[in-house]
Amino acid sequence: MVKFCWQHKFGLICSLISLDLAAIGHLPTVYILVATTSPLLCLVSPGLEDPRARWKEIGLGKELVCLDPHQGLFSHFRMTYQMMQAETQILKTKELSPEHNYLMGVHPHGLLAFGAFCNFCTEATGFSKIFPGITPHLATLSWFFKIPFIRDYLMAKGVCSVSQPAIDYLLSHGTGNLVGIVVGGVGEALQSVPNTTMLILQKRKGFVRMALQHGAHLVPTYTFGETEVYDQVLFHKDSRMYKFQSYFRQILGFYFCIFYGRGFRQGSTGLLPYPLPIVTVVGEPLPLPKIEKPSQEMVDKYHALYKKALTKLFDQHKTQYGCPETQKLLFL
Repeated sequence: MVKFCWQHKFGLICSLISLDLAAIGHLPTVYILVATTSPLLCLVSPGLEDPRARWKEIGLGKELVCLDPHQGLFSHFRMTYQMMQAETQILKTKELSPEHNYLMGVHPHGLLAFGAFCNFCTEATGFSKIFPGITPHLATLSWFFKIPFIRDYLMAKGVCSVSQPAIDYLLSHGTGNLVGIVVGGVGEALQSVPNTTMLILQKRKGFVRMALQHGAHLVPTYTFGETEVYDQVLFHKDSRMYKFQSYFRQILGFYFCIFYGRGFRQGSTGLLPYPLPIVTVVGEPLPLPKIEKPSQEMVDKYHALYKKALTKLFDQHKTQYGCPETQKLLFL
């Protein structure tokens, strides 16, 4: 790491331009800085210059390496990357035509949305080969785009803000665009514990309205194993810790979750995810008419159809990926 930083010291210094107050103050200067720092960041980070190239194998190879404590810290990270690449998959059930735009509901959120990021922001699972002609964009909190370096990295990966102007732009400029929204949001992260299938969806209808306004097809997806890779400590709603988590969310926009997985040594506890499969199943697109000002009845109609399609998708694949036959989706 030291050798890499010394070799690219000039590019890294230039990237420090990203540390500017304009990014926090919403000044127009930030847009100029983003335009200049993103290419500079690409110079020092191989693979970022092409969003479609998203995280190819970067020379690590496909075989898994053994966990040897004498190999150094880098070997542990290399093993973790390779295991995540091997365990994460995307399953296509229907073709997505490049002649349309798509608004994709991503379920569940999980703690860190591993499946959504690996499958739709990188090429680790071969998205461009599975869905040729489709450009994916995963929407996340606008707050992340105010953080230097994080902002540039997310933009290089094709991530966009979950704000309406950003999504409107992507769905109204050309075709073949797919915008993924983790509908449950940060509230669903607090529900993320193993063996649960609770989705915050019952009152989340804004994405359906947006799809109707642009005539974009709705695509249901479900990621099996997303809630299994970490354990989370849950607190009672009357406890001080739960109140602190709620206050933390009000300030920063996301929950302060206490979670744990495995450590570097076998059988130990740490922050690495459990080596379990994560499979994102992409369902059949639901065609929607283009209505500039959809009524609430129209939104409710297609929201109900979306829930039905998502439930059908889950029921068709749940036993294949470790869920019991009696397991049901619960909408909160």
